[in-house]
Amino acid sequence: MTLTRPTSGVADEGAVRRPGAGRAVAVLVLGALAALIPLLGPSAALHETGEAAAPGTGGIALLRAVLFAALCVPVGELFVNRLARAVPGDPAQPPRSWAPYAAGVGFVAALGLASVVATGNLVPSSLAEIDVGGLYASRDGKLALVEVNAFLAAGLCTLSRRPATVVWPLAAVVVAEALRAHPTTEHDPLIGSGLTLVHLACAALWAGGLLHVLRRLRRDTPTGAALLGLYARVAAVLLAAITATGVWSSLRRMPSGTVLEQLTTTAYGRVLLAKVLLVAAVAVLALWARIRLRRAADPLTACSPARAEVVVLGLVVAVSGLLTALPVPIRW
Repeated sequence: MTLTRPTSGVADEGAVRRPGAGRAVAVLVLGALAALIPLLGPSAALHETGEAAAPGTGGIALLRAVLFAALCVPVGELFVNRLARAVPGDPAQPPRSWAPYAAGVGFVAALGLASVVATGNLVPSSLAEIDVGGLYASRDGKLALVEVNAFLAAGLCTLSRRPATVVWPLAAVVVAEALRAHPTTEHDPLIGSGLTLVHLACAALWAGGLLHVLRRLRRDTPTGAALLGLYARVAAVLLAAITATGVWSSLRRMPSGTVLEQLTTTAYGRVLLAKVLLVAAVAVLALWARIRLRRAADPLTACSPARAEVVVLGLVVAVSGLLTALPVPIRW
C-alpha cells in the first residue's frame, strides 16, 4: 500500500527546507546583484573615454531599470494569459498576479525620475528643490508626469473588476518612454521614437511573458508544455523585431563607419556591446529550450534553460537602464 501523505519526519524536513522561501531569497540576491549594474556601471563605462556623465547617473540608471522591470511584469501577464486561452485542454487557474505590486514599484520609480526632471535633471538633495509646477513647462516634465499617472492608473486597473484595462496605461508608459528617449532636437525624432516603441514593447512582452509562463508551469498543469511551446513560437518573432529595431536604432546613433570604434571608446558603445552579448546569450538559451521542447522525452525539461534565460533577461533590463542614463555618442 502506497502512502498518500508523508510521515511526520518527512513533513518536518520539508517544512525546514521551505523551497518557496529559498526561491524568494534567490530572487532577492539576484535583484541585488542586478542593481549593482546601473549603480556601478557608469564609472566603469566612462573610464578613460574622456566623456562626462551627469550627476546622479547611477541612481537615475537604477530607477530607469526598475521602471522597465515594473513594466515587463504586467505586460507579460496580460500576454501569457491571452496565449493560455488558445491552448487546448483545461489550463489551471493562473498564479496570483504580481501586476499590482509591479505597478506600485513602477509608480515609485517614475516618481523618483520625475523629481529629477523637476530639479533640472539633477538629483534633488531636499524636497524644497523640487519644482512640481515646473514639470508642466517642459516636454520632459510632461512625459514624466504621464509615466507617474500611468503607473498609478495601472495599479487601480489591476485591482478593479476589469484588470485587462491595465493595457491602456501600460501603453501610455511605453509611448512616453519612446518620446522621452528622442528629444525634438534629434534628427528625425519620430523615427527614433517609433523604433524605441516597438523595441520596448517587444522586450516587455518577451521578458515579462517568459517570467509568467514559468510561474504558470510551477503548477505542473498537463497543458504546460503546450503553453511553453506557443510562447516560444511568438518569442521568436519578438526576438526578430527586437534585433531589427535595436540594430537600426544603434546605427542612427553610431554611423556604420564608426560603430566598431565607438563600441570600445565610448561609454554608450561599451554598454551597448555588453547588452548585445547578453541578448546573444539569451538567444542561445531560448534555442536550447526550443530544442528540448521538440526532442526531449519530457518537454518540460525545457524549463531549466528557460529559467536561466529569465535571469539573463533581468541583466539585460539592468543594462538597458544604464544605457539610457549615459551620454549619447557623438555622430562623427
